[in-house]
Amino acid sequence: MSSSGSLNPESDSFEGRPVFYIGQHDSTRTEALVDDQYTQVLNSGFRFVTAPITNQHFFNRVVDLHRAYLKEREQWTEQRGLTAAQPPNASLPGPVVPTLTDKDTELYPSNYIGSLAVYFSPWIDLCSSDPLISSISRQVLNLEAAYANFCGARTIVVPGPRNDDSSRGIAQYARAIREAMHVANRANIIIHMPMYREPGLDEKAETLSSIFNPGNGLKAKEKEIDLFSAWDSWNTIRSVCSYSMRLFVALRVPRRVPEKTLQERWFAEPLHYLTIGQDIFELNRAGHPSLSRNHQDLINRYMRLRSIPWLILCDVGPRPEELATRPDEMAAEFPSLAEASQALRESRRPHMPAMNAHVGYMRYLERQQPPFSAMETPALTSFQDWLQPPLQPLADNLESATYEVFEGDPVKYDRYETAITEAMVEWKELKKPTSTATPENPSNPELVVTVAGAGRGPLVTRALRAAESTGTPIQIWALEKNQDAYVYLLRKNKVEWGNKVTLVKTDMRGWEGPRLKGREDVIGKVDILVTELLGSFGDNELSPECLDGIQNHLARPHGMSIPHSYTAHLSPIATPRLFADISSRVVGDPNAFETPWVVRLFAIDYVAQKVPDHPRFQQAWEFAHPVEVARADDFAAEHGKAAKHVTGGVGSMAGASGTNEHNARHCHLTFVCPTRGVIHGLSGFFESVLYASQTGAGKEPVEISILPDQIDRKSKDMVSWFPIFFPLKKPLYFPQDTELEVSMWRQTDDTRVWYEWLVEVYAWVGPDTRIKVGTSDLHSSRKVACLM
Repeated sequence: MSSSGSLNPESDSFEGRPVFYIGQHDSTRTEALVDDQYTQVLNSGFRFVTAPITNQHFFNRVVDLHRAYLKEREQWTEQRGLTAAQPPNASLPGPVVPTLTDKDTELYPSNYIGSLAVYFSPWIDLCSSDPLISSISRQVLNLEAAYANFCGARTIVVPGPRNDDSSRGIAQYARAIREAMHVANRANIIIHMPMYREPGLDEKAETLSSIFNPGNGLKAKEKEIDLFSAWDSWNTIRSVCSYSMRLFVALRVPRRVPEKTLQERWFAEPLHYLTIGQDIFELNRAGHPSLSRNHQDLINRYMRLRSIPWLILCDVGPRPEELATRPDEMAAEFPSLAEASQALRESRRPHMPAMNAHVGYMRYLERQQPPFSAMETPALTSFQDWLQPPLQPLADNLESATYEVFEGDPVKYDRYETAITEAMVEWKELKKPTSTATPENPSNPELVVTVAGAGRGPLVTRALRAAESTGTPIQIWALEKNQDAYVYLLRKNKVEWGNKVTLVKTDMRGWEGPRLKGREDVIGKVDILVTELLGSFGDNELSPECLDGIQNHLARPHGMSIPHSYTAHLSPIATPRLFADISSRVVGDPNAFETPWVVRLFAIDYVAQKVPDHPRFQQAWEFAHPVEVARADDFAAEHGKAAKHVTGGVGSMAGASGTNEHNARHCHLTFVCPTRGVIHGLSGFFESVLYASQTGAGKEPVEISILPDQIDRKSKDMVSWFPIFFPLKKPLYFPQDTELEVSMWRQTDDTRVWYEWLVEVYAWVGPDTRIKVGTSDLHSSRKVACLM
């Protein structure tokens, strides 16, 4: 029977939610499942299972090999009369693990090998301080990696380090993983890590170290849990592996969910699996497994990633003894009435096992997730962490499809229309003169409105609508340099605007000004100038330079620009995915790490915390329009417009005239980081005041913002702009209680504009003393600068 409402895909009110892909892992399993057992697990509700690469026979063979070697070395020492204080010959050959045989594994190439998550032997110890054990472990790792790769496995899970105390051990482990990635060159390697070192969360299988060096396994003195030590180990591993796109993490969910800071740190990492053990579940009043609200919130948060992590339930059944019992085929074909009735109540066929209780609960949790919001449509989700080079609308003519994407955001144009409406209303209230006024008709109410950079005309439509709603007569001009978009505007003027708009094909900086109706011999002024030249960083698409070239047509002092002002903002972030992506592009694009990328940031961690005087998002600089003093106009008056690039002797860069120096900017910002971590670049945002009330009545300004902590208040659900990302060539690690000093410059040589950025790390070593512990290169986007 089909359901109704928001959970029924056939219903008009259906609300989409992330899909759970649930697998099963048995930590006691020593052999891969046979076909019948695999079918039983799938029939109990799981979608995939883990499979050990080798079996108990191989484990016993490796243990016997090492034991025989130790005995041989002891005999060798006795034969030469060496005392315990005399070390054996360092060149004595160590044990070599022979190749696998058919007795060592139950895993073979099959038609479902791709749906298995094969699991390395948990008894190896790559971190061991015993060089023999670490060598044997590395050999086993490579043997299993090679065989799994041969079988066609595409997902190989490696048990992570069991502690983080030994930097030597972690380095050994990381180096071994890098080697295994070369061996299994077609498979993804997933490191199974705990979210933090919660007692009892690690692998429980014995290791070679616990067998041969049990004294080393004595419990150390209990100490406070370091929440970030497991992440530190993971950071070392992936750094040694050069942020490989084939390296992922499987995250063990702890019984006690940690603070949000650590959750967000792991959220930014390349998650492949979330693993949930049986002891994480609690029994509800009805005796069924359930998860705490904190666990539910964590899962719901991680399920919002574009690459949704799969879920692995550990040790929740079916039990090995259940799988060992082959179902009676006769009983399955001819069930009793009681068996058939029970199967009907459980919505299954009589011969199939019942739905696993833990899987059933996870399916319930899947249905209870918050539905996708307006910002989580498939189209927008596809843009998560997808790098796009910034547009250069001055240098390039945009395609119609690009304009169409911009026009699909009603929020932006609603805010623009509100700003234009308020400007027109207050113009009347303040009784401002209009640019159409003449000595014969000094009270002419017609406003002169110009939309510069009209594109396909959405702002023209909104300006006409605002004029109609406020009863304001206007003369409106639309300027567009793109000859193809100009053709579209001509048609739109006839079909939609009733030829009310005067269209001019020109770069706004070369426009002569409006020739007023009825007085075409007179070049007038503009009362309201409307533009949508803002970029993801506010000024990165050269809005200041464009408005400098047209602001001389604004009527002074009452003429106004919409937008009135805009500010750029920065925050340092950790984003391993983007760093790995950019690293893979360097071969084809040497400037990839010095390109400011437009990207919908999602799987990121804002490493800075909000503290007094140092917010998480800090303003870099501001532009306001119109500019009261225009250097370009002064220069043209002195040298003529044709002498734009004549050196004026003002000390500007590259021997330029300095006419754009007033649009150069510099900022130096300090961000506070209480916890240790790593940054991969700077995230950039902007805010803009489209119109600020001039009546002094205490009205809120009309604003738009893409700042994460302001967008919901100022322009909720606006999607026209994604943030900008300024990458670092090398990840920059910082210890806890540090300050990140960010320096950024907006540079110009009168022909182009580019950015330069630098990050420094300072640690406090005393109440009044800081030391520098790290610094990035000085990055410059000059080679990919925005052309004026």
